[in-house]
Amino acid sequence: MTTATAGGAPAAPPADKRPGGRRGVTSTRRMVAALFLLPALVLLGALVVYPIGYSVYRSFFDQAGTGFAGFDNYTALFSDETIRTAVKNNAIWVVFAPTVATALGLIFAVLTERIRWGTAFKLVVFMPMAISMLAAGIIFRLVYDQAPERGVANAVVVGVHDTFAESSGFPKAHPLPVHPLKAGGDGSFVTKEPVRAGEPVLLPLVGVAPAKMPADARPAEAASPSPDGKITGTAWLDFTRGGGGKPNVVDPEELGLKGIRVEAVRDGRVVATATAGADGVFTLPASADGALIRLPEANFHEPYHGVDWLGPTLVTPAIIGSYVWMWAGFAMVLIAAGLAGLPRELLEAARVDGANEWQVFRRITVPMLAPVLAVVLVTLMINVLKVFDLVFIIAPGSSQDDANVLALQLYRSSFGTDADLGIGSAIAVLLLLLVVPMMLVNIRRIRKEGRR
Repeated sequence: MTTATAGGAPAAPPADKRPGGRRGVTSTRRMVAALFLLPALVLLGALVVYPIGYSVYRSFFDQAGTGFAGFDNYTALFSDETIRTAVKNNAIWVVFAPTVATALGLIFAVLTERIRWGTAFKLVVFMPMAISMLAAGIIFRLVYDQAPERGVANAVVVGVHDTFAESSGFPKAHPLPVHPLKAGGDGSFVTKEPVRAGEPVLLPLVGVAPAKMPADARPAEAASPSPDGKITGTAWLDFTRGGGGKPNVVDPEELGLKGIRVEAVRDGRVVATATAGADGVFTLPASADGALIRLPEANFHEPYHGVDWLGPTLVTPAIIGSYVWMWAGFAMVLIAAGLAGLPRELLEAARVDGANEWQVFRRITVPMLAPVLAVVLVTLMINVLKVFDLVFIIAPGSSQDDANVLALQLYRSSFGTDADLGIGSAIAVLLLLLVVPMMLVNIRRIRKEGRR
């Protein structure tokens, strides 16, 4: 039976029904689409929905999973010192890592538009994205090694330090009880008796391996008395390979302590200084007569070994640096894509009106890139909340508690030696609650951009 319209013509049958009761094309397409989506929906339910639901359920039970714990596991997240450290570190990560990576990506994207080899530069900056987090962690564990001969970071720091501050040449040198020197109380060594003009001073030391001596050190020479009242002496390594040498005697095979600093001290004041030559011989002016001779602490302090990058203080900033190295290229590529879509006539008009490049960048480029920057920033925030590999690989065992983050604590609480699946599930739920708002912001922004 058909119905009539106002004009008397029969109305068309419904879109999903045809004469004879057959289904319409639209209904058939919906069924086909549902059949194709069914495997994906099953996988989504098995791998995402069910684990989330079970994690929420398990977070309300105790360690054994048999007793209802209520909100005790969630209370433990903010009462346990280790978990509080993880929460604090996650806050540091969320604030600094995405901000620095996005800022660097913006700078790289803007600057590479002005250089000839911009594409090659972008390729180099983006290349770390091809490396897994595990491999990047191994690389930066070596970069941050404490030993300058292995760690690139400390090799640079030590090189810069030694350029401006002279390093000690004899860090472990010291006198023996039979030597005419004694400890000065501040890491220095002083003569036991005042020196006299015409009497060469002997400053023997031991404790330096011959292989560690300066390459241009020569066999020590016994100083000759000065006829004009000056104080002369010899500072040397009082050690003969294979034995046979005599203490307090300059033997032929013993080397001079080249470059060692010598001071004459009277009444607590330095009245004269000298530096020993390659043969260990030094000369002080006549004003040093009657003074004590001191070898200052600067000759013996330990050499500078660089920064303890993976110590408790710097381990989190150091790991964030490795993350920025990996993800700055990702930010650069997305921002460069947004930059390519900016209206060039607007930028040129600002330059014609007298704006300099900084003003164009600050007042036009950045505001117009704000939607892209927001997407990059929120995406990286979601990413850093899940960071695990870098912290687990880079932080040594002694500093892992100081570098702890929620994802690492989730692993330790769930699969560690004293596993508590209730606490682990509560941490997983907390991470989900932190990530979901950021995901919603990103989805809304992407949909808003798609409607434009």
